[in-house]
Amino acid sequence: MLVFPNAKINIGLNIVEKRPDGFHNIESCFYPVGWSDALEITLAETFSFHADGIAIPGNAADNLCTKTYEMLRRDFNLPPVKIHLLKTVPIGAGLGGGSADAAFTIKALNQLFDLEISVEEQERYARLIGSDCAFFIRNKPMYCFEKGDRFDDIDIHIAGKWIAMVNPGIHISTVEAYSGVVAKRSTENLRTILREPIAEWKDRVRNDFEATLFKKHALLEEVKEKLYDLGAEYAAMSGSGSTLFGIFGAEQNVKQHFPDFRLWQGFLK
Repeated sequence: MLVFPNAKINIGLNIVEKRPDGFHNIESCFYPVGWSDALEITLAETFSFHADGIAIPGNAADNLCTKTYEMLRRDFNLPPVKIHLLKTVPIGAGLGGGSADAAFTIKALNQLFDLEISVEEQERYARLIGSDCAFFIRNKPMYCFEKGDRFDDIDIHIAGKWIAMVNPGIHISTVEAYSGVVAKRSTENLRTILREPIAEWKDRVRNDFEATLFKKHALLEEVKEKLYDLGAEYAAMSGSGSTLFGIFGAEQNVKQHFPDFRLWQGFLK
């Protein structure tokens, strides 16, 4: 079985408060995009995991796809499989690539072995893997809150617009991203703002990580400003970085302006 785990962007990211368990509560809109890995799962005599493409830190046993398989194997007595991952979504880039790989592993195993796991139960399993992993089960634009693992529908109208996503190759860990960030509730309601035309977003829809990470990595702010210079209606950093995205009213080839960076561009659905 071959599936294509896609990335997501954060449109707005408010860090609301620190939780007693050490995590943070957030508010954000998660939006799926077309930048994707390729994941193949086939029956095998013994379990194996192999990855090509972008190098993934750690060993096979630590990979989220392996951990996801082992979790479902224990509950459903699954036979051995071979998992092959072609990694093209950058790591540590605020795109949820690893979480998507895990979520699509759940969905692929559910289909491959006719496990009949409900969507809600798939989300429960996904939350055991990572905070934003559950988003990729339904894989549609959602308002996300708490740890980024609880969802409501959101009224947002950007389907058909063009998005350019630029990753300058800076790896930002979760620890680095959260260091120096002061949690606070936003004075504006993100869901309300995102119902308005995109022209209203620039000074009102913020990613709270930008204030500290732009000081540490000036290149990130330079990429954001370049996207605006190229005509983006809205530009921001996704998640905890380091990918910047620009949303355009029409197709716009920005690749020539970022020749040394990883880049994906296409229409939003």
